Amino acid sequence: MREQEDRAPGARLALSLRRWWEEAGSAPGGARPTQQALAARLGIDQTTLSRYLNPKHPLNAPLRVVEALHAQLRAPAAELEPARALCRAALEESGRQRPAGGRTATGLVAQPGAVPGTPTAGTPAALGAEASTGAAPATAGAPTDDGDAVRAGRYGAGGRSRSRRPLPALLASAVVLSFAAGIVVHALVAPGRGVPADGVPGAFRVSESPYEWPLLRMKKEDQYTRARALQHLLNAYGYKVRTDGFFGEETRDAVMDFQRKHHLVSDGKVGRDTWPELVRTVGPGASGHMVLAVQELLDNVGQGGTVVSGQYTAVTADDLRFFQRTHHLPVTGRADPDTWLALLVRQRPPAGAPAYQRSTGMPPSASA
Repeated sequence: MREQEDRAPGARLALSLRRWWEEAGSAPGGARPTQQALAARLGIDQTTLSRYLNPKHPLNAPLRVVEALHAQLRAPAAELEPARALCRAALEESGRQRPAGGRTATGLVAQPGAVPGTPTAGTPAALGAEASTGAAPATAGAPTDDGDAVRAGRYGAGGRSRSRRPLPALLASAVVLSFAAGIVVHALVAPGRGVPADGVPGAFRVSESPYEWPLLRMKKEDQYTRARALQHLLNAYGYKVRTDGFFGEETRDAVMDFQRKHHLVSDGKVGRDTWPELVRTVGPGASGHMVLAVQELLDNVGQGGTVVSGQYTAVTADDLRFFQRTHHLPVTGRADPDTWLALLVRQRPPAGAPAYQRSTGMPPSASA
């Protein structure tokens, strides 16, 4: 029991879910469902379910799956709330433990192809590191210890306390601070800035987004989810590019052709000018490569698994709403440009390409 308490929340949750499944047939006359049958009831694939039940796998079951498993397996009522708490703790922990580079707490490795050393400011890796740690870059020459900063402001070089400022100087400082505060408040409430989109507090539009479109270019290394999403997007426009995550000559040539047709600089690089032309708003009922791109990105943001099928199902919409709510976007369940941008930036460094990508380049159930 002590060993289970020492495990991470995600592993403890997986152990509970697996125990529910294993004990489902222990009641008199009961029959434990197969994982295949259980996955079908939940609307997910069997591989994803097996990962949810594996404490050694970094994929955490989302709250809706935990609740559905509790109901389907008729687990004890007293265990539902603790399982919900573990689910929330696991999602919070996976959001915190996402350093840019190196190995994460869940055992995932850093994104190949990144420049060695500290991530450049404004890149997806740097944005992910700042968002997960909440740390601001150090300023050259600034005090590195809070106590030093306080002492430097309170005492002179000789250690004597500085004399108090004259009253007029204090009044002048107060006036300046009040004026500055008024400017800040005006900037926050002025029309067109900081206005919640679709009534969602803190929601932003693309023009006000704190993110920058990631830059992809031709490399020998596997660029994983972002490159596969790019390849799906190109295929949505009629190109025949293998969706394997490798940005090679085939992908570059398709990008350059797309750029020429859309009157962009034809340099084969996909950044802030090309991404907005590639993405389109998609929602429930849609299918094809554009949907595959959304699902690929949504499956790798650390909130649990999303089935990559090419069909925009109600489950996909629910997963996207959870992502939008978590990242202060308009909660619509549709992938609009704001959501595409946030999905691309918030990608986690994966351990490797999915099995279906390594073998065929596209899920068997995907439709063009």
